[in-house]
Amino acid sequence: MLKVKRALISVSDKSGLVEFAKGLSAFGIEIISTGGTAKLLKNSGIPVKEVSDYTGFPEMLDGRVKTLHPKIHGGLLAVRSNPSHMQQIKENDIGLIDLVVINLYPFEKVIAKKTVSLEEAIENIDIGGPSMLRSAAKNFKSVGVVCNPKRYQEILKELDANSGILSDRVLINLAVEAFSMTARYDSIIYDFLSNRFKSGDLSPLPKDLALRFLKSQDLRYGENPHQAAAFYRESESLSGLAKMKQLNGKELSYNNLLDLNNAVDVVKDFSDPAATVIKHNNPTGVAEDKDLAKAYRMAHACDPLSAFGGIIGLNRKVDVKTAELISKSGFMECVIAPGYAVAALKVLKRKKNLRVIEFDFKDVCKKDFDFKKVKGGLLVQEQDALKISLKDFKVVTKKKPTKAQLESLFFGWNVVKNIKSNAIVLVKGKKTVGIGCGQTSRVGSVAIAIKKAGKDAKGSLLISDAFIPKTDNIQIAAKAGIKAVIQTGGSISDKDVICEADRKKMIMVMTGARHFKH
Repeated sequence: MLKVKRALISVSDKSGLVEFAKGLSAFGIEIISTGGTAKLLKNSGIPVKEVSDYTGFPEMLDGRVKTLHPKIHGGLLAVRSNPSHMQQIKENDIGLIDLVVINLYPFEKVIAKKTVSLEEAIENIDIGGPSMLRSAAKNFKSVGVVCNPKRYQEILKELDANSGILSDRVLINLAVEAFSMTARYDSIIYDFLSNRFKSGDLSPLPKDLALRFLKSQDLRYGENPHQAAAFYRESESLSGLAKMKQLNGKELSYNNLLDLNNAVDVVKDFSDPAATVIKHNNPTGVAEDKDLAKAYRMAHACDPLSAFGGIIGLNRKVDVKTAELISKSGFMECVIAPGYAVAALKVLKRKKNLRVIEFDFKDVCKKDFDFKKVKGGLLVQEQDALKISLKDFKVVTKKKPTKAQLESLFFGWNVVKNIKSNAIVLVKGKKTVGIGCGQTSRVGSVAIAIKKAGKDAKGSLLISDAFIPKTDNIQIAAKAGIKAVIQTGGSISDKDVICEADRKKMIMVMTGARHFKH
């Protein structure tokens, strides 16, 4: 238990501070403060003593040295129950500080600027703030430490309920939060400087990896009801799915979030309006068209049976026509899009359980990493952001593709990278008509894609996420009436596979690139 008599306040983020400081002052708590914070409090009519007056030393070195002084850190670190500490405090005329209210220079926001200079970044590395947070948090039995403005009202209520006293439970929670903040702050500085001063290391991946995530929300459960789950966001500044807005429907689940993420990945890179339906983290259909409603209709029609209960991804603002089609699609879990026309949202809200998500596709990080946890470690890779153009296509058969077929193959190549391997996609124009995914043999995926496509397999084009290993894939495709194949190439059987395609009068294109997704 701690009776608060003196507080030190020095903050960069001053939101809510005046009201909080007034509340502290009302409890008779003496306030000492620095620079701009002290000025704000004085101008707001709150009694405050400047740190320079308290220590007897001026702020110096352009503000680099303000609070690094024995009168500050002695007042924070002294163990109240230790007679030797208290004797030294008395001998050196050091006052005890019971509460520290600190938040740090906005280093993360500063380095987010594309043109930030090294000098500007370094000047925004806070030294005194983390030092005071650590001192106060180390001595949490005797000092309260507040580093989060969202805690202000909670602290005032605690002081009011306990006649100016902070409970041990509150002191411990505040200390843990402070150490969490300083750990994360240091890791951000480390990441910035290590990337800025790379020398001799040509790897795009960091040598040391410090990951900090904050819990955004608990989820009902994980993939299955017996698994606890939560959604953690990457940082203090919201980005990605942490920034999405839910406009309708019940709470999102663990599986919903996985599928929403894949829905965004599937449609985000298409230049024209595009739509997909995701089920169990795989597309059941994808289409692109000048008209969003048509794109959605074609994507859903690829496999309407599997689409039931799926998640819809759209890369354009949803209009009424598209919303009406969605409302007639039977049960769907979610729809995610950059925005919704007012009338379209009204249509979608008729389905009270349909989760309607608004998501700005600009919030997708272009240089993100993929992480996969394994026992005893973490696998890290760059995202599969490889882009190839029609110029990279190499036609290897006697029969050549038309311009329309090349564009269709290019569409399919942009789809297949978001489908679990072994992945096979059948396309006509700019729509999928059959998808085979997640099989342990490529010929199995070919057979499934053909079966899904039905009569639409005839005249379609086949996209493979990796090389075609055997001629049986070509034989099955030719029998179904498939006209062209695009694949990576590079198999020891390439010559036999190409010869088989020639015998079947099929077109074959190679990309030299692979799109495995495990």
